Amino acid sequence: VQLVESGGGLVQAGGSLRLSCVVSRRIFSSDVMGWFRRTPVKEREFVALIRWNGRSTEYADSVKGRFTISRDNGPNTVTLQMNSLKPEDTAVYYCARAKAYSTAARDYDLWGQGTQVTVSS
Repeated sequence: VQLVESGGGLVQAGGSLRLSCVVSRRIFSSDVMGWFRRTPVKEREFVALIRWNGRSTEYADSVKGRFTISRDNGPNTVTLQMNSLKPEDTAVYYCARAKAYSTAARDYDLWGQGTQVTVSS
């Protein structure tokens, strides 16, 4: 297993959760780590990404200003801090790796198993 997510759970609207993804393989500075989410109506929706060299981040409009993506070298970890959560943020969240900058799920070749986030109203 190369990507393992944790930190999901049940939270009330307006609350916060912090998701972590531990990457048990070598990461290159050009790699891009992304967070996606899956709901019953959306297969793999882009949430946020960060280039491993830390110089680029991008967010979906729906989470901009509420979510923050970051990474840490020791151990290789990608974190998604989620604040001001809304019921529509309810989904299974996945961590993934791409070799090039992209917000398209099809461009990511390594995926974690996912972690459930449920936001109650």
